[in-house]
Amino acid sequence: MAKITYVEHDGTEHVVDVADGLSVMEGAVNNMIPGIDADCGGACACATCHVYVDEKFMDKIEPKEDMEQTMLDFAPDVKETSRLSCQIKVKPELDGMVVRMPESQH
Repeated sequence: MAKITYVEHDGTEHVVDVADGLSVMEGAVNNMIPGIDADCGGACACATCHVYVDEKFMDKIEPKEDMEQTMLDFAPDVKETSRLSCQIKVKPELDGMVVRMPESQH
């Protein structure tokens, strides 16, 4: 289990425990965190779970695959640390990870 901090666009923080093996998106949805819409339910078929990953954790997550990059091409305000939270699997090394949500997922 890892503690993940979700930061809404307005700065509101939500710190939750997310079980290993779940995605960061599932952790948000299961804990009713606002700002992650997850319209496709985690199928990497939309970009409504877009987050900015804290730079300290970028080397601890798997690299983007082509499908994720394609979906991010449709997301507004993409940055170097942009990821789809449905594609980030929680593991012990991610304990303490911070993800920030963009102003809008659409």
